[in-house]
Amino acid sequence: MGYVIAIAGKGGTGKTTLAALITRIIREKKLGSILAVDADPNSNLAQDLGLTIKETIGSILDEVSSHPELIPSGMPKDRFMEYRVQTSIAEGEGFDLLTMGKPEGPGCYCYVNNVLRNIVIRLIKEYDYIVIDNEAGLEHLSRRTTRQADALVVVSDATKVGLRSARRINELAKELDIKVKKRLLVINQYSEKPDKEVIKELGLEYIGNIPVDNNIIQISQNGNSLLELDNESISLKILRNTGERIWQEN
Repeated sequence: MGYVIAIAGKGGTGKTTLAALITRIIREKKLGSILAVDADPNSNLAQDLGLTIKETIGSILDEVSSHPELIPSGMPKDRFMEYRVQTSIAEGEGFDLLTMGKPEGPGCYCYVNNVLRNIVIRLIKEYDYIVIDNEAGLEHLSRRTTRQADALVVVSDATKVGLRSARRINELAKELDIKVKKRLLVINQYSEKPDKEVIKELGLEYIGNIPVDNNIIQISQNGNSLLELDNESISLKILRNTGERIWQEN
């Protein structure tokens, strides 16, 4: 059974950046096979990982909905969809990437979530690490796209709104009985030490904060991959030093 890292947080906190950096570090440490899952309809993880995506689950759903004749006679639709999704997985250097995307047609978005959930359940058994970049906010939890995780990493900025959202994500995960072994908090783009009392109220284990990283800003402006980020980048240094709670069993 693979080790699942689910990354959540409100929009703009840098969760996709964190997902890409965690994928990079696990690859560098040679801890095992990796599947990165972009479960955010606003898909950016592929760019951060230097890959080009030809198909997403959403685009496959649109195609099959528009051309049902593509489904072989005698094959159930779910089975055919799962086969197509399997073939859509992009291969990177030392990791694979599955992108959810979003259907453009009138089809039910819940069906896309169901397909993704069923596929991830199977893939968890095939990879050592699964890093899931979830949709901003709470939608992925309310739809139960993510039903279990060894580590739920909530990314927040230092604002009251961001920290309130982080607490709500943790509360909702408990309400929905999502199986989580570790509930962790990373404060991004912040150079000061956060208020310990405020952090304690969130019900999350605070593992560190990452200040503004000009190297990441430059890469984002150029549209380059975070795999090209300088090894001496402050973000990578901090994650290597404090992030072991994210990808280690204990």
